Amino acid sequence: MYIPSHFAEDRPEELHRIIRQHPLGVFVTQGADGLDANHIPFELDPAVGPHGRLWAHVARANPVWQSCPDGSAVMVVFRGAQSYISPNWYPNKHETHREVPTWNYEVVHAHGVLTILDDERFVRRVVAQLTKRHEATEPKPWKMGDSTPEYIDSMLQNIVGIEIEITSLVGKRKLGQNKPARDRLGAADGLDARGAHELADMMRHAG
Repeated sequence: MYIPSHFAEDRPEELHRIIRQHPLGVFVTQGADGLDANHIPFELDPAVGPHGRLWAHVARANPVWQSCPDGSAVMVVFRGAQSYISPNWYPNKHETHREVPTWNYEVVHAHGVLTILDDERFVRRVVAQLTKRHEATEPKPWKMGDSTPEYIDSMLQNIVGIEIEITSLVGKRKLGQNKPARDRLGAADGLDARGAHELADMMRHAG
């Protein structure tokens, strides 16, 4: 990934924040048939290993868990807040007419080593953790105990666990850091008007 120095992000807490807030990762693998990508929600444990560890599950019918053996090098891409940026939002544009459109975004590439865990206890724990986190804001959070044990058991039999030991995290936050403050803040106002409040807030604090 091309990363100009002013867009580089290497703070672990920021990289972990992006993963937690945007957990649907693009799981990129290299198998006998070439590159493949699957879109999977991940759970991050930042306390395991030097960079953290990712847990997830895939459908048993998905060939990825059989085409990529234990020890395979993989990458997971987590894309955070992102949006088109109009040059009309820059005050400088109206004075010099020397601005062009761009796209601002946050992204993390998590490189790691894959382990396949075809283990009912593991996938039960992963499903429970994912459910607990993503149901937390519901008025009445759903939990596995809301379904019959037989039904949950049958569903768990149809998934396979994956674990990725993260070997490196590469982050990029393109938030207008290369622009004058008034242009960056003007673009943040433009994003707010579009409803892109998360990215607007990130840009306001990027100076």
